Amino acid sequence: MLTSTQEWLTAELMDVVRLFPGAEEQEISHSFERTAEGTIDRYIINGESFETCASFTARTAGEEKSLIKRYAKLSLYRLLSARFHRELPWGSLTGIRPTRIAYREAEEGRDFRALFRTLGVLEENTELVARVMKGQEGIYERKEGNCDLYVSLPFCPTKCDYCSFITAPIAKTRQYVPAYLDALERELSAAAGLIETLRSVYVGGGTPFVLESCDLERVLRAIAPLRTNGCEYTVEAGRPDVFTREKLDLCAEYGVTRICINAQSFSDRTLRAIGRQHTCAQLYEAFELAKDYPFTVNCDLIAGLTGESVGEFRDSVERAIALAPGNITVHTLCLKKGAKLKEEHLPLRASAEEGARERTVSLLPEEGLKEMISCSRELLTAAGYEPYYLYRQKYMAGAHENVGWTKPGLASVYNVDVMEESADNLAVGSNAITKKLFWKEERIERLGSPKDLPTYLSKVGWVIEEKNKLFAK
Repeated sequence: MLTSTQEWLTAELMDVVRLFPGAEEQEISHSFERTAEGTIDRYIINGESFETCASFTARTAGEEKSLIKRYAKLSLYRLLSARFHRELPWGSLTGIRPTRIAYREAEEGRDFRALFRTLGVLEENTELVARVMKGQEGIYERKEGNCDLYVSLPFCPTKCDYCSFITAPIAKTRQYVPAYLDALERELSAAAGLIETLRSVYVGGGTPFVLESCDLERVLRAIAPLRTNGCEYTVEAGRPDVFTREKLDLCAEYGVTRICINAQSFSDRTLRAIGRQHTCAQLYEAFELAKDYPFTVNCDLIAGLTGESVGEFRDSVERAIALAPGNITVHTLCLKKGAKLKEEHLPLRASAEEGARERTVSLLPEEGLKEMISCSRELLTAAGYEPYYLYRQKYMAGAHENVGWTKPGLASVYNVDVMEESADNLAVGSNAITKKLFWKEERIERLGSPKDLPTYLSKVGWVIEEKNKLFAK
C-alpha cells in the first residue's frame, strides 16, 4: 500500500511499485519538500525512513510538476530496486512513449542519453530509442493541421485469451453489424469537414476481414471521399482464417496500401493455447494470397505467449523474416483486466493461513522473456530491418516494450504519428479515442466513444456533436 502527501503523485508512484512483485504488500508513505535547488523526497517503507535530494530548475508550472514527478519516481525506483535486488529494462520510466522524452531533450539541445542513464534505462534500450528516432526521419513531423483517421471495426472470429479489448466473437455480435455500419457512415460523413491535412487512414479492429465482403466494401466506400490525396491507407486484415481473394481485391480497388497479417505465433500448439482457430499453414496461405497485390504487409508476433519456449518464439521470428513482410511488429505479452489469461492466472491467491494476500505470477520466467526480446532484435537487425516505433503498456510482462521493425523505406506514417502523438487522430466507431492537439498550449484533449456496441449505437449522434465541438476549439 502506498500513500503520498501529494495525491496527484500517488498513481504515478504506484506505477513504479507495480514493477516489483511483492512491493504492493509493503507499507510505503511518501512526502516531499520543494527547495530552492529542487526537491527532497522522503519515503517510509515498512517503518524504515529514506531521504533523497534532486536538483533542478523549472521555467513553467507544468515543467516543475513534471520534474517533481520524475525525481519522486526515480528515488522510489532506486529504493525498491535495492530492496528487491532487481533492475528493470527501462529503469524508472513507466510512461508509454520513451521517445517523447528523448525528443523533448533534443528540442532543448541536450543528448537524451545522459538523462536515460540517470533514470536507470539499460544501455541497449537507450540505443534502441536512438535507432527508432533515426527510423522516423522523414516521417516524424509536428505540424498543426496534420490528422490521421482511425476506423474501428470491433469484430473478431473468436476472442484470444490474452485480449482485453471489447471485441467479442462475431457469432455474438453479428446482429449489430448493419446498424454499426450505418453509424460509421454517419461518423465518416461528418468527419469530412474536420480534417485539414490527412496523413493516413487506418482501419483496425478487431479483425476487419471477419466482415462479409459486402459489409467491408461499405466501410471502404464510406472512407473513400475523405482520402482524396492518396495518403497511406492500412487495413488490419487480421487472422488468416478470414482471408479471401475477394476481400483483398476490394482493398486494392479502394486504394489500400498496407495490410496486417496478425500471426502472433507460427506454432500450432501456441495458437491453440491462446484460443486462435487458424493454423500455421493458413498463415502461409494468407501470405501467398497477399503476394499478388502491391500491399506493404505487416506481421505481428507476441513474445511471452502461454507456455511458449524461447526456441518456439525464435522459430516464429525466423519464419516471419523468411516471408519478407515490409514490417514486423514484436509485442510483449500484456495482460490487462478482461483478458481470460489474467482472470485464470493472475492473481493467484494464497491460502487463508498465508493471509489470503494476492500475488502475481509470470507466465514465462523473466530470463526467458528477456532472451526472446534479445533474439528478436538480433535476428531482425541481421535481416535488414530497423526499429521505427516503440511503445510500452502497463502490466507488460517483464516491463519490456513493443517495437515495430521495418525494411528501408516502408515505415508506417500512421504508427509514427500515433505513437509520438505528433498529429490529430480522428477516430470513428465504438471504443475509438479521438485526440486533438493544441500546439500553442502544448496539450492534448481526448474524446472516447462508448465501448459497448448498443451504447455506441444509441449515442452516435452525441459522439458526432462532441467531435465537432472539439475540432472547433
